[in-house]
Parts: sequence; C-alpha cells; structure tokens
Amino acid sequence: MSRRKFDKEFKTTIIELLKNGKEVKTVCLEYDLDTSMVSRWRREFKSETGSFKDETTLIYEQEIRSLKKQLKDAQEERDILKKAVRIFSVSDK
Repeated sequence: MSRRKFDKEFKTTIIELLKNGKEVKTVCLEYDLDTSMVSRWRREFKSETGSFKDETTLIYEQEIRSLKKQLKDAQEERDILKKAVRIFSVSDK
C-alpha cells in the first residue's frame, strides 16, 4: 500500500473545516483520513511547523544552516592557526 501525500492547500482546507466547528471524527470520516494525522496537522498549523512553514521561515533556516557551517569552518581554521603559532614559537627559542 502506497502512502498518500497531501498538499498544503488540502491540509489548510481540513484545518479550516475544524476551525469552523466540524468535529475531527466527522472530517476524518468524510475525507478518509486518520485522526492522528489530522491532529498533527492542526498542531503543526498552530505552531507554523511542518508543511505549514512559510517560505520566509524556510529561507531563514537555510541561511542559518549556511552561517553555522561558515562559523564552524572559520573556527577550525582559527584553531589550526593557533596550533601553528604555538609550534613555530616553541621552535624559535
């Protein structure tokens, strides 16, 4: 059995139905959905996580990952240079 995929628009529609007073159980029966999945979508919608992240958030997260990598690389280079300075300063004496 293959996994069904639901796009953001469909998930948002389901969330809107719940916001307008429909019961989770009723929506799940109408659309043949699992209650735990719909509950997760509602939780993700409230916290703007999962498929409900907006494009700006995704761009910022990507930029943060890139900056963290650059920082790590710079720190490694700094540590190597510190060791080299220690080695050369000891051999000068």
